[in-house]
Amino acid sequence: MRVPVPVAAAAALLVELAPCALTPAVAVAQQGTWSALKTRLEQRIAQHHGTVGLVLIDPATGDSLSIRGNESFPTASNIKIAILIQLFHEVQAGRIHLDHPLVMLDADRVDGSGILQFFDAPLRLTVKDAATFMIAESDNTAANLIIDKLGIRAVNARMDSLGYHQTRLWAKVFGSLTTSIDPDSSRVWGLGVTTPMEMARMFAAIYRGEAVSPDASHRMVEMLRKQFWGYNEIPRYLPAGAVVAHKTGSVNASRNDCAIVYAPRPEGKDVFDPPAPGGRDYVLCVFTTKNEDQSWKPVDNAAEVLIGELSRMVWEALEPADKSGG
Repeated sequence: MRVPVPVAAAAALLVELAPCALTPAVAVAQQGTWSALKTRLEQRIAQHHGTVGLVLIDPATGDSLSIRGNESFPTASNIKIAILIQLFHEVQAGRIHLDHPLVMLDADRVDGSGILQFFDAPLRLTVKDAATFMIAESDNTAANLIIDKLGIRAVNARMDSLGYHQTRLWAKVFGSLTTSIDPDSSRVWGLGVTTPMEMARMFAAIYRGEAVSPDASHRMVEMLRKQFWGYNEIPRYLPAGAVVAHKTGSVNASRNDCAIVYAPRPEGKDVFDPPAPGGRDYVLCVFTTKNEDQSWKPVDNAAEVLIGELSRMVWEALEPADKSGG
């Protein structure tokens, strides 16, 4: 794990990544690339048996491409990004510290993704440990420990304050019967709801160092880079060595992935350094729901293959093969 950069250094990074003005010729060329890309993406999506929403953002310029991007989709575990953002706001305010202890009891265990459910209880861990498990392992038990620390309504209030009015957490994971703040919405959306555009904007804010603070954004990127699940989706067909900071969400009828995809870097440089000349970082969010294929095959679920293929199309359009990090 990289040691978080000092705030001053992170602030300098933010300046480097700030939106930049494009020359008219470059802007026209970029618009043509994105228009052609959107057509190809729509053609592939039309072959899928399910509902698909996609948003692509260039976080340096703010340009975006949207296909059903403002429609609501079940989040599944993607809502853990909203929880993470609220957590770091509380850390920034001094009301929570990352080294504060949490204790997992037998009653805290929940099924699904994550490994904490298999540990002996009582188990003592830190807030930072739980947050890392929640993102890297998509650990449901860890997520509930963090939700207990924050409060469901506080997460939603934070989303409202940041302008993410369509993003909502409805209950603790596997707790809709006993913890939901809106049982009717829980029945429709499950754990939470968002739009591809709002989730993509969150990832773009993290990329630019604007999610809470540059230091907090840096820490979030490090957690997202450790994502254990989801190599079947956005990273699936990307070149070996491509760096993706992402969060997946999966339930039977919905498979989602949202990511910061980093262009190649010069040799010896990290993602927090500028890309190689001609390289272009981007944010890609793909949400699917009402999928005909609701199987849990190891590698070939139709929605997961779709997300991988859409991701490859975006990479090939924005990162041509002659762009080298060497």
